[in-house]
Amino acid sequence: LHSTRNLFEGHGTPMASPTLLSLKYDKAANTLEVLDQLVIPHDTRYVPVTNSEEAWAVIRKMQVRGAPLIAIVAALGLAVEASKRVGEGLSAAAAEEFLLERMQYLRTSRPTAVNLFKCTDELADLVRSEAKKAKAEKGDGGAAVLKAFVAAAGAMLEADVAANKAIGRHGADAILEHAAKPDGAAGGATGGAPVRVMTVCNTGSLATAGYGTALGVVRALHEQHKLDQVFACETRPYNQGARLTAFEIIADKLPGTLICDSMASAAMRKYKVDSVVVGADRVAANGDTANKIGTYQLAITARHHGASFFVAAPTTSIDPNTACGDDIEIEERPAQELRCTAGVQVAPEAIPAWNPAFDYAPAELITGIVTEHGVIYKNSEGKFDIAAHLRAHAPSEPEAKRQKK
Repeated sequence: LHSTRNLFEGHGTPMASPTLLSLKYDKAANTLEVLDQLVIPHDTRYVPVTNSEEAWAVIRKMQVRGAPLIAIVAALGLAVEASKRVGEGLSAAAAEEFLLERMQYLRTSRPTAVNLFKCTDELADLVRSEAKKAKAEKGDGGAAVLKAFVAAAGAMLEADVAANKAIGRHGADAILEHAAKPDGAAGGATGGAPVRVMTVCNTGSLATAGYGTALGVVRALHEQHKLDQVFACETRPYNQGARLTAFEIIADKLPGTLICDSMASAAMRKYKVDSVVVGADRVAANGDTANKIGTYQLAITARHHGASFFVAAPTTSIDPNTACGDDIEIEERPAQELRCTAGVQVAPEAIPAWNPAFDYAPAELITGIVTEHGVIYKNSEGKFDIAAHLRAHAPSEPEAKRQKK
């Protein structure tokens, strides 16, 4: 491990750039380093990731977290390992077997976030396709398969940043439109007074390749001079809101306030919060959304207080194969994580503890789901048509072939 001052893009004074670096990937040097999020805000340290085992470990230990970032670190960690094997003279079959086995292993790191599974599914399809071509051409062929994987993993990194910025724009517009309508109906005129929003966990640059999803929406509001205040819930027991989101709020000089999770309802009533915006680890086919524990209660209190409730997530977080929230596997973390805060015991060792990492907000409590392609609203029957959104924005056949290349 090594400390670094280069936590922000620009690598100069920390406040010189508004975008935090959750990872550093150098394809030419074949290196990957991830920001150890367990030590923020007390320290800033990058951890080298040189292979799939180390990628698995930083994900499992939550040194990196956030659904988009988990997928990217898994892919890039394996890309670094694969690059080292390019000169070994592997056959296409051997390279295929190696990559598929390593991806299957990486899928066991954490179960709830769908991005990891969709990412490895897509990369597995590419590996099989490249291996099939290489086998047909005869010769060693393994190097071509490995190189194709490395290129695809790097492309995912670039695509995530672009998707996040689009989500930010669409989400900011949706919140402003909703706030401008007295009855809370979507589609009102933009403009009006700056808004007050609330969020949970960390969904910013530290949860993604850059900019963020829900916190990206907050950033976009601030860029438009339409953010009055963002309230960040502390997000027990790992305190991602207190440690990470508050850190990003200060870094970006956003108007923000930290609150305890149990203060959310009181803050909504006192400060007239306009909207809650959260990220997602998995969006089911009906719109039910699994996210950090505490999301469900925010959806309930937002409805009671007349605030809109938006989910901000890339389409890679949408799982059309999971029918509803009850079908989402919810990760349960060790009880000791709840009995301790920052390594300090705060509850009796003997007390049993239930420690789910996630819950899900039912679709009926969600105003809209913001993706990089726009906002999914409910149809005339009051249902989200997730499948239609995905179909409408599926890549054309030529584009899909270019992406695989």
